[in-house]
Amino acid sequence: MSIAFLDESGFMLQPFLSRSWAPKGKTPVVSCWQRHDRISAISAITLAPRYERFGLYFRLYDRNITFQEVKDFLRQLHYILRRKILLVLDNYSAHKKAVRLLTQEHPDWFEVEWLPGYAPDLNPVEGVWGHTKCADLANFSPEDVSELGVAVSESLGSLRHRADLLRSFFKCAGLEI
Repeated sequence: MSIAFLDESGFMLQPFLSRSWAPKGKTPVVSCWQRHDRISAISAITLAPRYERFGLYFRLYDRNITFQEVKDFLRQLHYILRRKILLVLDNYSAHKKAVRLLTQEHPDWFEVEWLPGYAPDLNPVEGVWGHTKCADLANFSPEDVSELGVAVSESLGSLRHRADLLRSFFKCAGLEI
């Protein structure tokens, strides 16, 4: 059985501003205009406890994530892992509805544990979002949604191969492996 922590996040065209180095007296400027387009992302960090193997799976959307997207993502996750999954989720209504529908259809695919309300710090996926927004995409001002999508996909794709970072996200959430 694998354990999967799941969550969603959004990425805006407006840059996430972070501290930067600049020559003395030359304030760095990130120019952008007021834009509200965005990308929604769903991601799961998986852990196969027996082998201590981490995985990161994600999907990007150009719209809000509803229960249908969560349901499709969970189906795909089960198809990739090909084993029973212990899902750890927050109480987002789309999660509840998707899990209820999937467990009715396939009761042997998932076990579910719900995180307590207002406790995002217990979910290691929050580390994925934080790293992507505050490290990889800090001060990044894309021209359009497709450029943002490529940057987010590259950032998340590179995290797949960083077991040390994925392990640190678990440690920051206070979870022993």
